Amino acid sequence: MKPAYSEKRLQLLDTAERLFSEKGFDGTSVRDIAEEAGINTAMISYYFGSKEKLMEAIFEERSLNVREKVDLLLKDDSLDPLQKMYRLLDEYVEKIMQRKKFHRILLCEQVINQNPIIIEMLAKIKSRNLSSINDVIRLGQKKGLFKKQVDVPMMMNTLIGTISHMLVNLDFYKAYHHLETLTDEEFEKTLKKKLSAHIKIIFKAILSHES
Repeated sequence: MKPAYSEKRLQLLDTAERLFSEKGFDGTSVRDIAEEAGINTAMISYYFGSKEKLMEAIFEERSLNVREKVDLLLKDDSLDPLQKMYRLLDEYVEKIMQRKKFHRILLCEQVINQNPIIIEMLAKIKSRNLSSINDVIRLGQKKGLFKKQVDVPMMMNTLIGTISHMLVNLDFYKAYHHLETLTDEEFEKTLKKKLSAHIKIIFKAILSHES
């Protein structure tokens, strides 16, 4: 029974994520999710309890938790603080590109800003990740490599905003640089590389003493 439960739960998460990204949380009903997944609406209550709990499960499953990554980086003496930050940036770019539907949900719900439960979940995710990233910044400050005054929320807004804006302008970017001949896989690989390099330049300017 357990493998079947896990498979059905995953199916519901995937279906709800896709519908939430297309129609918004409030625009998607429990019936919509059940019909799309080919199950009875009662099954959603059985597995998750409510639509809000289903969204919460998506957040837990898909949101980027950098704590484990930071803990490993802090123990890695082969990297200086800026290199550690670069590894985190690569992680952000990779995960957001992998989870486009979930990221679209985050963007839409923040713009709409009408569901206090979702906004609270977002605030927890942001606070958790900012706390972890602060550990890397404090290490750089302790070693005299980073500036003492760093607006971390603003810095992370720059990171997320840059990636988010790129995601809604993929077709324009592809056409502007004449990349239409690339396969989707080739284009995504190229884009991740360019995004990462661009953001690292910005973060180096924000964090380091170099002008």
